[in-house]
Amino acid sequence: MDDAVRARDAAREALDDIEPDRLREVLFDRLDETSMTPGVLTVLSARALDPSVDADADGLAERAAGVQLIYEGLRLTRTLTHEEPWLTAEEGDIDGDIDILAADVLVSRGFYVLARTDAAKRAVEVVRAFGRDQTLRQGQDDADTLDRNLEADIFTLSVVAGTTAVGGDAPPALLEYAAELARECDAEGSLPPATAAFSDATTERIASLSVASRGDDRVPSSATDR
Repeated sequence: MDDAVRARDAAREALDDIEPDRLREVLFDRLDETSMTPGVLTVLSARALDPSVDADADGLAERAAGVQLIYEGLRLTRTLTHEEPWLTAEEGDIDGDIDILAADVLVSRGFYVLARTDAAKRAVEVVRAFGRDQTLRQGQDDADTLDRNLEADIFTLSVVAGTTAVGGDAPPALLEYAAELARECDAEGSLPPATAAFSDATTERIASLSVASRGDDRVPSSATDR
């Protein structure tokens, strides 16, 4: 079973008790259609420091799922903020309402999964940064840049969730690399499949940046220093 499948299955499992059925189906549909790149990066980050780590036995897949769920929720929120479906929906049309609820459930369940991990604080910072960016983007010429900060922040969350899972850390140089990697992957406005986004060099770079700064416990308060 590859890492994307593990992350997707773990994310579905985290949502398996959501009711009503229609809402759960909407959530599952989004997971089925989306790139699992953030979740896979979580696994790669752990494996970069400990090649023997097992994504299932060590609970790593759950961390990957938490990151992926938060990203999916914020990504859906970003879409809703841009399209504002509630302004054009016909009376009785609840699709927009379902999407709003889905976004909230995805983020909150992602928080729940990461709550007892060393990535919990970073997850909160990512959501706060997203809220600031979406507020600032209104009427600004660099709106697209602010939108793309989400992917950069999520990639930093991925490496924090992954490296701390095996007792490592995420020093500033690694967070900067993760943010740069996200901007490269997101060049077309959407994330590619993990198989296209990451190479063996990615894992090697994560390992080298973590080991080189192993004695540096400083982690910036914002994923992109903005």
